[in-house]
Parts: sequence; structure tokens; C-alpha cells
Amino acid sequence: MIRNHEELKKVVEREVNNVKITDIHTHIYSKDFNELLLWGIDELLTYHYLIAEFFRYSNMDYDKFFKMSKKEQAELVWNTLFIENTPISEAQRGVLTILNKLGLDTANKDLEYYRNYFKNIPLEEYIDKVFEVSNVKCVVMTNDPFDDYERPIWEKGGNKDERFKAALRIDALLMNYPKAMEKMINMGYDVSLNLNEKTICEIKRFLNDWAERMGALYMAASLPPSFNVPEDSARWTILDRCILQVCRERNMPFALMIGVNKNVNYELGLAGDSVGRANNSALEYLCRNYPENKFMITYLSRENQHEVLVTARKFKNLFVFGCWWFLNNPVLIEEMTRMRFELLGLSFMPQHSDARVLDQLIYKWEHSRQIISKVLYDKYSDIFDTGFAISEEDVRRDVENLFGNNFYKFLNA
Repeated sequence: MIRNHEELKKVVEREVNNVKITDIHTHIYSKDFNELLLWGIDELLTYHYLIAEFFRYSNMDYDKFFKMSKKEQAELVWNTLFIENTPISEAQRGVLTILNKLGLDTANKDLEYYRNYFKNIPLEEYIDKVFEVSNVKCVVMTNDPFDDYERPIWEKGGNKDERFKAALRIDALLMNYPKAMEKMINMGYDVSLNLNEKTICEIKRFLNDWAERMGALYMAASLPPSFNVPEDSARWTILDRCILQVCRERNMPFALMIGVNKNVNYELGLAGDSVGRANNSALEYLCRNYPENKFMITYLSRENQHEVLVTARKFKNLFVFGCWWFLNNPVLIEEMTRMRFELLGLSFMPQHSDARVLDQLIYKWEHSRQIISKVLYDKYSDIFDTGFAISEEDVRRDVENLFGNNFYKFLNA
């Protein structure tokens, strides 16, 4: 048994640093997806987090910036955010953490120094290195059959790297059915705007076909804060009669990612989305009225975090995961993790990377491990002080559950 606080702290830090992570939501791809796999310094610097921050310092016209080559954009971001200003934001610090963990000299402010590193390392070797440095065992991709570039890759065989798992992304089906309908027709599905029995059956066939083809672990959709159910809409009909039925039949979770206000500043592209508080009663309705379905939830708004934990205490078919997007900042990760431990114990997934560039696995997990370790130690200390005995095996079990096993147990429930 662990004897004192000093030993407890060392054990927690060791186990959190050593655990192999399952990253249950990312936007990265395996090598099989060619240009969809983003990596390297120029991709890091032109990530939409940093583009938004660049325009905090620049009066440049948006259109002029986006007409530049990626190389030119990266140079402008580097000079503005890392040379002319001190890079203290979480996104800026993330780039430095990546370079540091790769063994590069971050005192060197010459962008070409970093470009040469990435230029001279083979992609296959670099993928292995990122997984090794981040200590990630596997990642779950975001896979969209409505994407005209991604779909043919799946039709020709898809992913061959076991470290990359699939999640079936169905935003288009819920948010823009007429456009999704046209694409399904082109794929050979007999669907129409009239959501009659034939169309319902064909949509279900589409979902089953693609879940099978991808080997998808779950279905997922990003939804606006205005999302509400039930409602008189095509979206509700498709969700109720197609998505939830197929998920139930396949014992597959449906992951709701709620709170994105799209294109608040459309001129910023991907960087132009914002956040809004969601209506948590919609989630409660789903959990209550579909008890045989499994739901995963991550909200984008800080204001939703307490109420969703209360909801999760009431419904065993709800799994809370990650600190998504605008919440992926140390002050909020710590606050949310403490609140989750205090209300849910160890029955959730504290983080996912949401990485869009392969390299981001390194910084997202390096930063999150430190915070989760700190909070977990504090919580162990609270019960340790009551005289409760804690062993190294207890800590190892708990950490393995938090960083992967809880997710697999929920999948197989």
C-alpha cells in the first residue's frame, strides 16, 4: 500500500505518464488517406486556432491572407505570433511543446530550421515517432462518407493502419438533408425528399453499409446550440427513425458534439466558428426516451458542463468525454476535470485531442496529462487523508480506465 503523500504523488505521475492512451476523437488520418493526413510545421502554423490569433494582431484583409500559399501563410503566422510577439497562448505554446518533445531547439527562431527537420524525415517514420512521443496507442478518426475526397478511398479499401479507428460522421444527413440526399442518390441509394418508408429504409441501409465498411466504433454529429428534440423536422425524423434505430441494432453509441455556432465570421473559414450554450433538456429527452441507445456527449460551452454531469448521474446510457475545442485550455480542463471527478467519480473520459494535424497529438496529451495527474492526485489525497488505503495497482487500474478502458467498456456494454 502507498504510505504517504509523497509516494502517492510519484505513483500517480508515473502511471499517468506511462499509460497508453486511446484518443477517442480526432480529425487526423492514416497514411492511406494521402493529402487528408496533415503534418509538419507549416500545417501546425496554419491551423485555424493560430490563424484566428494571427488576426488579433494584424489588419490584413482576410481575402489577401487566404490567397497566399500555405508556405507564405505559415511564415506570416510564425513572424507575427512567435517573433514579433511572445507565444503564450495555449495554441502557440502547443507548437513549442511539439518542437521541444521532438528534440528540436526551440531557442532557434529560424523557421527554416524546423522545416528542414520535417523535410528530411520519412512520413512512415514520423507517424511512428508521434505515436511514441505522445504515448498514444490508437486514435479514432472522423470519417465522412459525404466527403467527395474521402469516400473513394474507403471504396478502394480504406484504412490499413490498426492504430487508426473509424467513427462514422453524419453531420450532412442531419444538417443539410437535401444535399446529403443528392449524394446518396449518386451512391446508388433510392432516397427522396419525401421521408416515406422506402426512403427511411434506404437511409438505414446507407448507415449500415458505411458503418460496416469503415468498421466504425460509433456514429457522431456536430450540432448547433439550437439543437432540440423532438421537433417537426426532417432532422428529427432521420434521427429518430434512422440513426437511433441503426445505432440500437448495432449496439453502437451515437456521439453528440453540441454547441458550435458556424461561420460567425465567415471570412475566417474554419477559424470563423464560435460557441453557444446548448439546451441540455434535448440530451435528457434522448437518454430518457431511448434507454436502449448509448449516447456520448461533449459540449462546447463551459456553461453546459455542470448540468451535463448531473444528467450523466441519472442515465447510465450516457458517456461524458473530453474538453472540446474552446474548452481545451488549462484553466478549463482543470476546472472540468475536478468537477467530473467530484460528480462522476472515475466513470468518464477526461480528454480527447480533437487533433486535426498529426503532430498535435504530442502537445494536446502532454499538456492534458499534467493537469489530469495534478487533479487526480488531489482527489486521491482527499480520501487518503481519511485513512482509506490506496495501492499502486488501484492507481494503475484507475488511470488505465480513464485513458481508454472506460470507453471500451461503454462500447461493449
